[in-house]
Amino acid sequence: MKTHARLYTSFTTILGPALLGGLIASAPAHAGGVTAGTLIENTANASFDEPGGPRNITSNTVTVRVDELLDVTIASLDPGPVTARPGNAVLTFELTNQGNGPEAFRLLANPAVAGNDFDTTIQSIAIDSNGNGTYDEGVDQILTQPQTTPVLAADARLTLFVLVSVPQNVADGNTSNVALSAEAVTGTGTPGTVFDNAGVDGGDAIVGMTGALATARGTLTTAIASVQLVKSVVLRDPFGGTAAVRGSVATFTVEARVSGTGEVRNLNVTDAIPTGTTYAPGTLKLDGTTLSDATDADAGTASNASGIAVTLGNVAAGTNRSITFNVTID
Repeated sequence: MKTHARLYTSFTTILGPALLGGLIASAPAHAGGVTAGTLIENTANASFDEPGGPRNITSNTVTVRVDELLDVTIASLDPGPVTARPGNAVLTFELTNQGNGPEAFRLLANPAVAGNDFDTTIQSIAIDSNGNGTYDEGVDQILTQPQTTPVLAADARLTLFVLVSVPQNVADGNTSNVALSAEAVTGTGTPGTVFDNAGVDGGDAIVGMTGALATARGTLTTAIASVQLVKSVVLRDPFGGTAAVRGSVATFTVEARVSGTGEVRNLNVTDAIPTGTTYAPGTLKLDGTTLSDATDADAGTASNASGIAVTLGNVAAGTNRSITFNVTID
């Protein structure tokens, strides 16, 4: 004879410490306890002597079905604030099904967190489809509304990417938080809330200590570098003075000063040869190093017709680059 029951509270409360030791050894353990839907069975035995000899008897069997526990945690995987510029940025999170049964979770990203210097625009939430921990456009799955994860087994973890857009008018050093929330699809509530027959194999689903709802924040810090061009000229006339006369050599210096934080990308400096002057071939220099005038492997080109052009590439904030070239007054 079997007696069936459902397990709503801890095993120690229902079965006692001695029996618990034997049961856990035969059942898989998860973050939320024994797997939901597991049948825990126990039968007592007794032996005794009677006039006809020794005898063994058994009790009725008590069966307990483990109900589904709804628990979830979520955490930022970014080692610190993500450095961002105006445009697109990615925040990385990890969701863990802390329950003891399969569950899917609805996601909500909130960019309007109190204390933000600016708010981002949420573009989408993506799943790390290839498991490499880095967002890969065209590879990682973009979730559609309602943004819901696949069903996750007990203890399963899922890496998520929140794709945001940083506005153009942010200032250097501004910060912004984005809150990502996850809630069990089956339901949320105060710990102990019961959803009848909503668990594994028709058992109940019970809200765990997290309330089946979790939230984590990711942080962005803007690194905005700005560029200032400062141009100067030094004259040397044919008589050893500084007059601007025919034959005088004018040495122009263009200084690119990068300030702020982060870096500027693909920085290119151009300058036309002034009317009434002629470029002096072979005088183009970058930080004191001569560049060839032709289009080749170095960073510069120069000609009387097209002027000078120097490619500086990505330049870190706090850096000054100096370009010089000579012209002769006609």
